[in-house]
Amino acid sequence: MPQNADFHKTPVFPRGFRCASRNVGLKPSAKDLTIFVSDVDAAAAAVFTRNHFPGAPVILGRETIRGGTLRAIIANSKVSNVATGAIGVEHARRMAKAAATELGTDADRVLVSSTGVIGVPLPIKMIEAGIPGIARELQHDPLVGAEGIMTTDSHPKAISLSVENATITWVAKGSGMIEPNMATMLVYIFTDAAFDATTLDAMLRDAVADSFNMLSVDSDTSTSDTCAILANGHAGPVSAPAFRAALLAGCVRMTEILARDGEGAKHLLRVQVRGAASTQEARVVAKSIVNSPLVKTMVHGADPNVGRLLMAVGKCFDCTIRPESTDAWINRFPVVRAGQRLPFDDGTVRAALSHDLVELEVDLGIGEGQATAFGCDLTREYIDENAAYYSS
Repeated sequence: MPQNADFHKTPVFPRGFRCASRNVGLKPSAKDLTIFVSDVDAAAAAVFTRNHFPGAPVILGRETIRGGTLRAIIANSKVSNVATGAIGVEHARRMAKAAATELGTDADRVLVSSTGVIGVPLPIKMIEAGIPGIARELQHDPLVGAEGIMTTDSHPKAISLSVENATITWVAKGSGMIEPNMATMLVYIFTDAAFDATTLDAMLRDAVADSFNMLSVDSDTSTSDTCAILANGHAGPVSAPAFRAALLAGCVRMTEILARDGEGAKHLLRVQVRGAASTQEARVVAKSIVNSPLVKTMVHGADPNVGRLLMAVGKCFDCTIRPESTDAWINRFPVVRAGQRLPFDDGTVRAALSHDLVELEVDLGIGEGQATAFGCDLTREYIDENAAYYSS
């Protein structure tokens, strides 16, 4: 896992990328439409949700990304264009065409995303009417683009870093309905490094496997998950190993930002599992822990009930688990050894659980497999947020 990457204090775009966002009437006043643009065609790759009810933009996006080239991304919030049938796909195509017309490019070079309420027809006429002139508003602050894709997010999310002569920038949204199998809710990655689409695809999938695919706010896989990367080549060639390391570092950082902003979250939860029979088994155990409502409420209440931690490990029936070799720690305080609760001071561990970051470590003592999962606690605010999401 990458450590101590030198992220910019203020996020910036790589050379040749700009964005704009507007309110086009989907929301009462907040920005609800964003466009990201490269000044030249960019090599591109993307991964999408594995949910069996993918949104219309995902259906179209899988088709669009086969070309390996993008000029722009257009995304709206408030309405996800999911469960809308053939007309929904047609609306997604109209979004792409309207953006392409505004930018002077082809519709098959525009990736479309929508996020928000499921099962509501996309107000495509509002979007089409709101796009003309947006090209004149393009600017270099990625946070402006992040604003237009927010739903229940508490803040816009963007980060960037340098790698050799190039820059990589991540723009994302997401705070609920998050446990991806291929990506996270919406994450767009931009770089001026020169890579072809095939290489980008391999690097993106590797980075996603250890970052966004290990993220869970609530164990629910969105119907709209999309993670895309665009490389316009303005910085020229970059060392592939250096770029891979930087890409992973940024994906992990953004994963933690998304987890920390989970709906109602008070704590970032980082679960590290090692000593598993394989990497895959380590991932299963780490996800079991981070997804457990009882572990999440243990963290929220700062309740040092380590039985919940052992329960979450022990229910991984298809993994190799040996109680006699299992150890565990809470924020580096040993709480389990050889499958048995250690005699620790409750007040000390309770204080550790009160930290903004709670790290749970488990060593299965079996093999070399290891993995880290990212999540957050479960709070009353999460229930309040989602009890009336459709009606809000």
